[in-house]
Amino acid sequence: MTSENIRVKICGLRSASASIAASDAGANYLGFNFIEGVRRQIQPEDGKQIIADYRSGIKTLNRPELVGLFLNQDPTFVNETARNAGIDSLQLCGDEDAGYISKINLPVFKMVRVKNGSTPSTLNEIVAPLLDAGHGIILDSYDKKVRGGSGQTFDWAAAEGVVNRENVFLAGGLNPENVQTAIKQLSPWGVDVASGVETDGVKDPDRIRAFIEAARNA
Repeated sequence: MTSENIRVKICGLRSASASIAASDAGANYLGFNFIEGVRRQIQPEDGKQIIADYRSGIKTLNRPELVGLFLNQDPTFVNETARNAGIDSLQLCGDEDAGYISKINLPVFKMVRVKNGSTPSTLNEIVAPLLDAGHGIILDSYDKKVRGGSGQTFDWAAAEGVVNRENVFLAGGLNPENVQTAIKQLSPWGVDVASGVETDGVKDPDRIRAFIEAARNA
């Protein structure tokens, strides 16, 4: 994977303006968080409006894939929320198993939380069956206190030879300052960022652009 072709996902978007900024900067995926009780949560009707306003305000030909984040929520709610909002794919961030996923109507990225002490071998045992089933992967740090993204890095050595596989994103604590180091070490298929492109908890267009530029120029 060359850095020019790396996929970039900007996650936790809560406004049309930030979504447009990410799209205009060249993001490949935009993430909208519908997980209950997290800081970046948006309600279904708000998400529908944000995405409608985003689509009406896009300034470039770039059309990122829109990803809805959910965690252990009722599949009927997930499917209805995604359909009403115009979501393209889903990121499942909890304990969703194959039975649960079989009830989902859209393509799935499954979040896999990387625990301390993980190795490429043990991580691959988790990731490989999901990839074989046709699902994408988001590798993020394990934190039992946090629902959704952790905002913390994990030992990247655990992901060597795993995150460079097709449809696997590296997440967790990435920002414009460290994403090039991560890419040079791991050559990931994609990189995923939320808090790393925020200033005072709000998406910062300048940091979004800086992150994407750094990733593509790694």
